[in-house]
Amino acid sequence: MKKIPQRMCIVTHEKHDKKDLLRIVKSKEGDISVDLTGKKNGKGAYITKSLEVLETAKKKKVLERVFEIDNLDSIYDEIKENIK
Repeated sequence: MKKIPQRMCIVTHEKHDKKDLLRIVKSKEGDISVDLTGKKNGKGAYITKSLEVLETAKKKKVLERVFEIDNLDSIYDEIKENIK
């Protein structure tokens, strides 16, 4: 039986299967993007594919703290489109 990789959501701190989460990555150049393949280089963070979790992340500015960057409204919009 093949082992299913587990990752932790940065908002809820719950472990889920990697395929059930959405990866956001910060490249060495400082660009932040949604990584649908899960293979881009850079610092990655996982978030549960849920609009409620996304709203909590936006309200508490979780991604801003993780990636140490201000004003990530465009990334939140991109995540919202990928969740739908």
